[in-house]
Amino acid sequence: MDPRALPFSVLLILIAATTLANGYSPPPPPPTTVYPAPPPTTVYPAVKTVEAAVEGMVYCQSCDKFGSWSLAGAEAIPGAKISVICKNHKQQVSFYKVFQTDSYGHFYGELKGLKMTPHFLDHPLHACRAKLVSSPREDCNLFSNINNALDGAKLRYEEKRVKWTTYEAVVYAAGPLAFRPDHCSETAPSPSY
Repeated sequence: MDPRALPFSVLLILIAATTLANGYSPPPPPPTTVYPAPPPTTVYPAVKTVEAAVEGMVYCQSCDKFGSWSLAGAEAIPGAKISVICKNHKQQVSFYKVFQTDSYGHFYGELKGLKMTPHFLDHPLHACRAKLVSSPREDCNLFSNINNALDGAKLRYEEKRVKWTTYEAVVYAAGPLAFRPDHCSETAPSPSY
């Protein structure tokens, strides 16, 4: 190295050291854009639907109670069919569905699709009736009029509800309804009080 270049090199080193010692530093990197974190996702509980349902029993009335509304001695009919018919306030059929009894003669059916308007006559208590459709028993397949089943038994609200996590049903009672045997005498027994 040339001895004349040495003082020049030392001078450059001193200038660089002085500059760094006086707080000079390279420019900072450009700032990164920090976006705020999105708010936590709100978890809403599942929407609970409230449905209407109907339940009841279907029996075979004993011959000794023929002509009355008594079900003493009656037998439950598994596999019997009943219908629920609802009419709107203009007397137009707004709902019709057939339900079948279980092995104990009990039926339970959801009234899915029943449109209820604010009009009070469209409420199931006023609009719907349960009727007998058919009995699987050949020895007990005639309609009786117990609970006005021939015109349609009115539904009753007995403050019963079925509740699950995302489901709730108001359960209306119908009947009980009954078929009668065809071999009973046609004379009605005299009422006993």
